[in-house]
Amino acid sequence: MWVSQITAKDFRNLSLSYVPLSKGTNILYGDNAQGKTNILEAIYFCALGRSPRADNNRELVRFGCNEAFVRVDVNKDDASFKIDAQIQLSDTKSNKNFSIDRVAIKNTRELFGQLMVVLFSPSDLQLIKSGPAERRRFMDMEICQLSPVYYSHLRDYHRALKQRNQLLKLLRKDRRQVDSLSIWDEQLKISGCKIMQTRTAFVNKISTIAKGIHSHITESKEELFLTYQPNIPDPETYRKTLEKSHERDIITGTTSTGIHKDDIMFAINGVPARNFGSQGQQRTAALSAKLAEIEIMRSGGKSPPVLLLDDVLSELDGSRQKFLLTQITDLQTIITCTGLEDVLTRNIAEANVIRVKQGEINLS
Repeated sequence: MWVSQITAKDFRNLSLSYVPLSKGTNILYGDNAQGKTNILEAIYFCALGRSPRADNNRELVRFGCNEAFVRVDVNKDDASFKIDAQIQLSDTKSNKNFSIDRVAIKNTRELFGQLMVVLFSPSDLQLIKSGPAERRRFMDMEICQLSPVYYSHLRDYHRALKQRNQLLKLLRKDRRQVDSLSIWDEQLKISGCKIMQTRTAFVNKISTIAKGIHSHITESKEELFLTYQPNIPDPETYRKTLEKSHERDIITGTTSTGIHKDDIMFAINGVPARNFGSQGQQRTAALSAKLAEIEIMRSGGKSPPVLLLDDVLSELDGSRQKFLLTQITDLQTIITCTGLEDVLTRNIAEANVIRVKQGEINLS
């Protein structure tokens, strides 16, 4: 699987850009804030239907414009197709629409698996050090690409969670509808238990793969384990746990327990890496997890993913750079950097080099 071209109009600072890409290594270089990351973001948006760094779609539309457009030309299993994404703004809301070969997609889940991507950015190196929300996002984005039905479970869960939280805020003033909480408890239990089951299987699998990668990087000096930490450990008690939290939830106006509080623990030699690991150990663990993510996609019987490396090489020392680059030789890789010296010299000769300046593309 690889992307042969990206077309972007008024997406972030890209006024009208055509970015031809090679099947192997592509290097986007230029000063900071020129638009390199925006190109990677455009690919990610077409693959997963959302931005990896913006919560509001308005941020994706060029300042002063009312709409943005992105197209990626995808080659997969001897076939080719186009994924189009459009964002339209009005005074009160924003709409996003997607299509594949001009056939409209009604549900975002239809995008998953069409274009598989793995994004690796400096923030991913902080995966262990950051809060649980980042680790949940790491799980969810990977699983959605492997299992589109998982996205439906997540959507159903968060819709029910929103409704339950709205009811809780009302109950703080008037408890006459308190019996209605049981309806949303049941909805959260149904989708929550399905999500827990999928997350458990995913973390077990990625832990096994990451353990081997991490052992190789550290020359067998360290052993890495990933453990899924569900907020409600036993699915059988999911609803009862929600019921026990009714009084507290009404007081706070929010749902205090559930899969939206889950986490992953990274342990090195049996010790939690977040609390006791050095920065080097945390980065190596994060690198192992991201490479395991790629390996899971490879082993899923689908086309290998497109790898997006957003200024991450400059954050790794020479040995980790070399290890990363030797593991991805069979993938289309799109690398951003501020200067060509940020990329190992031996890779430049075979790379498609593109300069990005003020949102414009210059081929080298």
